[in-house]
Amino acid sequence: MISYLKGKLSFKDPTHVIIDVNGVGYHVNISLATFGDIKDVESIMLHTYLHVKEDSHSLYGFSSPLEKKMFLNLISISGVGPSTGLMIQSSLSSGELKQAILNEDVKTIQGVKGIGGKTAQRIILELKDKIKKEGLYPDESELASTSHNTMRSEALSALITLGINKSAAEKSIDRILKNSGNTITLEELIKLTLKNA
Repeated sequence: MISYLKGKLSFKDPTHVIIDVNGVGYHVNISLATFGDIKDVESIMLHTYLHVKEDSHSLYGFSSPLEKKMFLNLISISGVGPSTGLMIQSSLSSGELKQAILNEDVKTIQGVKGIGGKTAQRIILELKDKIKKEGLYPDESELASTSHNTMRSEALSALITLGINKSAAEKSIDRILKNSGNTITLEELIKLTLKNA
């Protein structure tokens, strides 16, 4: 299968990118986290997963192997398809998702659009031991900085999508993050930035 794509970034959107690989344009679905990680560069490499159905072949791309691994873990669960897996990864950073699973925090996972209580419990039940065994979760300090950086990039991409000037949004986000420490949620950050930008 297609393990990764390396080529020219010819189109970028919060939900998908088009990568030109030797003259062939690949449409790759991405999460907000990956969108936030992608800079406006000429060449790009995404770790990919090809989902094959009777009526379609869809590519899903990730900026890091760990994000891809989490995605594969999510879609291995009954009732979680690729679109739902991507929605989860767009709503929660890898660190936040791992913490929610390890802490059996059903409410956080259920907060993702389209995830009900039963599915949230199934995600926790099926992935908790796997995450512990694979050691796929960062330590506390790593988690704080990772979730901070991920939150910053997710907030920035959301604000740009909403039509806010990039440099104004960046300045506002950085000021709010500096003042709030690690106590602010992504939603609060976006709302505060919208008021201040």
